[in-house]
Amino acid sequence: MYIQDNLNHIKSILPKHVTLVAVSKTKPVSDLMEAYNAGQRIFGENKIQEMVEKYEVMPKDIEWHMIGHVQSNKVKYMASFVKLIHGVDNFKLLEEINKHAKKHNRIINCLLQIKIASEDSKFGMTALEATDILKSDSFSRLKNIQVTGVMGMATFTDDENQIKKEFSLLKTTFDALKSHESFNFKPETISMGMSGDYALAIDCGSTMIRVGSSIFGERNY
Repeated sequence: MYIQDNLNHIKSILPKHVTLVAVSKTKPVSDLMEAYNAGQRIFGENKIQEMVEKYEVMPKDIEWHMIGHVQSNKVKYMASFVKLIHGVDNFKLLEEINKHAKKHNRIINCLLQIKIASEDSKFGMTALEATDILKSDSFSRLKNIQVTGVMGMATFTDDENQIKKEFSLLKTTFDALKSHESFNFKPETISMGMSGDYALAIDCGSTMIRVGSSIFGERNY
């Protein structure tokens, strides 16, 4: 029952405006079902194949979020059901998502991944690149996606000041991008904060946190 207890604990301290994504990558369906039975409906996966397999056997009122790095050639496998794609880090990927969403007669929500960490290993675009995309004519032609906000991953460090600085940068970027609102850019989501730093992320303006190990326990790779 510890998954249920963990979930209830996190939900009890979350502000109302913050959405909890339960990061269920590598976890068996039985674990996800325990979270589901405790009321959780939003799950985040970082591998499309794994997400598809879980989608096929689990209840259909679940919102599936793709939180990992997305390879363009795999978009087609999730286009029929994915609710939100967090890690969109270039325009070509937006075009690809739009193309497959159109085939399924859907509008797929996306977040622009902004690079806020100092590590080279993290994906993402700069605030300037995001601005250029949102202002472009080619973006306005994408009718089957909706960019609903931004996502960012802080540096993996114990230095709280650095993490805070990076989270604040994402919030500032989001605020600056808001002026480019359009029919397919409706800024409402700031996805930042994971098991180790979500309290800090919420303090810095996060509206969506991605929590895995604090719900499901440590991962065995």
